[in-house]
This record gives sequence, C-alpha cells and structure tokens, in this order.
Amino acid sequence: MEKSRINTDRHGLGISRRDLMRGSVAAMALTVVPADVVGGPRRIPPSEKLNIAGIGVGGQGRWDLDNVNSENIIALCDVDWDRAADTFKTYPKAKQYRDFRVILEKEKSVDAVVVATPDHNHAVATMMAIKMGKHVYCEKPLTRTVREARAVAAAARQAGVATQMGNQGMAFEGNRLINEWIWDGAIGQVHEVHAWSDRPTHNGQLFWAQGVDRPKETPPVPSTLDWNVWPGPAPYRPYHPAYVPFAWRGWWDFGSGGLGDMGIHNLAPVFSALKLGAPTSVYASSTLVYKETLPLASIVHYEFPAREGMAPVKLHWYDGGMLPARPDELEPERELSREDGLIFVGDKGKMVVEGWGGNSPRLIPEAKMKAYKRPPKTQPRSIGHHKEWIRACKTGSPTRSNFDFAGPLTEAVLLGTVCIRVGGKRLIWDSKNFKITNLPEANEYLHYEYRSGWTL
Repeated sequence: MEKSRINTDRHGLGISRRDLMRGSVAAMALTVVPADVVGGPRRIPPSEKLNIAGIGVGGQGRWDLDNVNSENIIALCDVDWDRAADTFKTYPKAKQYRDFRVILEKEKSVDAVVVATPDHNHAVATMMAIKMGKHVYCEKPLTRTVREARAVAAAARQAGVATQMGNQGMAFEGNRLINEWIWDGAIGQVHEVHAWSDRPTHNGQLFWAQGVDRPKETPPVPSTLDWNVWPGPAPYRPYHPAYVPFAWRGWWDFGSGGLGDMGIHNLAPVFSALKLGAPTSVYASSTLVYKETLPLASIVHYEFPAREGMAPVKLHWYDGGMLPARPDELEPERELSREDGLIFVGDKGKMVVEGWGGNSPRLIPEAKMKAYKRPPKTQPRSIGHHKEWIRACKTGSPTRSNFDFAGPLTEAVLLGTVCIRVGGKRLIWDSKNFKITNLPEANEYLHYEYRSGWTL
C-alpha cells in the first residue's frame, strides 16, 4: 500500500499542541495549498462528462453515486469490499481500491470526488482531493473536528474547486420558503429557535449505540475488510462489529452523534435564513457522558450576536427524544413531530417546521398561515442537490451548501459536541482567534492527534 505524506506534528495539521491551545490561526494557514500551486481544477465544458471517483461507496456513498451517474464513474474506493459489492457490480468499468490515498495518487484523470466515508475520514480525504485540484462533494458533517472544518473550508476557497456538503435538505422547496417568509417579516425579528431530532433513536428504537463503554472482545476481522485503513487518522483500536457498519456514529473517535448527524440537516435552514455565523457561547445538559461515546440524549444552547440588521438569537438543540416546550399557538389536535423539527420564535409570531432539513414550514396557528399573503419567490430554486454540484464543477456556478456555508455550520454544530464532552460547561468562543477563552482545557477537543501516516 502506498503511503501518504506524513506530518510530524502532534495534531496532523501543521500545528503544535501549544499552537492549538493558543488558538493559532496563523499556524493553520500552513495547511492550505493555493490553487496556483496545485494548478487549479481542470475545466470541463458543460457538454463533456466529469471523471468521478467515489470514496466510501458501500452505504450512503452508493446513493450519492447514483445521483451523479450522468457522469463517468471511473474509480471506486471502499475498505469493505463485501459491503461495496453491489456498487462494484453497478459500475463494473470503475477501478476498485481500498485506500483513497492510492486512488488519488494513481487516478490522474479524476476531476471530482464524492466522499461518503465515516465522519472521521471526511477531512483527510477531502483535503487531499482539494490539494490536487479536485472538486469535492462530501457527506455531512463536513468534518469530525472543529479545526478540520475551518481548514477544509479555507483550502477549498483558495483552491477554487466546486464543493457541496451532503445535507440534501438545502435543495428542498421548504428550505427556500423559510428564507423568504422570515425575510418578509412573517413572524417579525426572530430571537429564538428550537431544533430537534430523535437520533440516535428512530421509531422508538436505537439507531446506533450511544452511552456505552468500549467492547472488550476482539473478534477476528472479516476477510473482506481492511481494518488498518478503516480507522484512518483516528487512534487505532481492535476491530469490533460495534463500530461497523454505520454503528460508528455514536463513538467520539469516529462520529458526533445525533447532533453531528441530524443537526447538520436541521440547523442548515436556520443558519441560512438567519444568516448565522459563529456562536459567541454554548452550554449544554445531557444524560451520562461516557469516555468513549456520546450520551443517549442532550440539549445544547447556542448564543449568536446581532448581524446584518437581525437581532441576537438563542438557538436550542434537542436530541435522543427530547423536545422543546409545546407552543401555546399550536392547536390542541396538532402534535410536534417526534422525529425532526424546528420552531422559529419571532416578536410577531412563530413558525413550525416539520420533518428534517426544513421541509414543511407553517405559521401557527393555522388561521395565521391561511391569512398570510406569501411573498414572491425570490430564492433560486434547486435543480437538485447533486446536480447543483455537477453544474458548479463545469461552470463555476454556486451551490447552496458549498464549504463556505458548510464549514461555519459544521464548526458551530461540533462546538456543541465539545461542550457535551466537557460536561455541558458554558464555553465562550472566540472565533477570530479560534479558541475557547474561559475553559482552556476544552480546546483540546477542537482537534486530536492523527495516527501516523495520515495528515491534512
């Protein structure tokens, strides 16, 4: 197996522990390779097809590839060839790999990549592609750590590649209606938002494990799985089916629980409509916090300053079956969705959004919705979340969840997981200098030491 360039610093980002604790943004800039160094992305005329490589193709990645199969799928990469077998059969002409570092070094004709690995590999795969001038579609959350999100967004901006994060709700009609209605003043100045998801549960059952300890058994690694590659930059640990497939989401080393999963979907329309950037503070409460996994349920509170003529906002996140207080304006026969939803609270009313990704907004009570004169549709409608990215790769047109949007959103979401990890203590966030100012030890969780052989 070919080896990638090895960074010798402790955190794999060109940043020492001392720089991390001090929040040195200048040190982070060393990881960004300008487009004129890598040569920039290859320009593909709209009439031609992109050459696309899939990285992580056994689960969500298969669905993503099927949504870009109007182009040439020339290479596929997955560490588990049993799980990826159906995808390999669907694209028989594509070359097959187990390690994305090899695929990017060997397949020089690749124009764009679709990254759908577990979260802990998002940043390293995406950054390598960006540095080689490849366009990137990366599943959500954009990264596993706060610092990775900042670095990846900066690198994509400088390289000039087309990007899109896989929070498909950004293409929904309801997503645009939320913007248009709020900007129309339908509920006045929004000063508070409640957002929730039932993850890690689903339909009353655990979707993946949280609130558990590391398994002690060490069963044999399946012959079709390359376990040396699967952990990627994360600390190595013995194989166990408690981690794969998909069960990795609840483990601190690999995922970020319900907040990192559905929070990216459900908070995206909030960030878009309210033009949110970095929070100034975050605090939380949760069920028991384990060393290895996220808690079963949590509530996270963010505070955002005033911006662009909009009032300061308090944003509250609930997961694991927790729900906000029922709005007084909601009719007795109506219930809040127990799976996913939003409540926007303005000084002139409230808006409830049912479903994930901001799909179905309604003013409450229903009489107010019926009386509301809807504004013109001023937001461009989507041609499709994946199609937006394909068009952007060829023409440079914008995408709705490019990394300039996805990076700050991911940063804020993952700050919530940092807060949970330190027991919910209130954290004061200095975004400009990239540090938590009131609890220095919490900065340790903004990133971690990469395993040898892995780097941004």
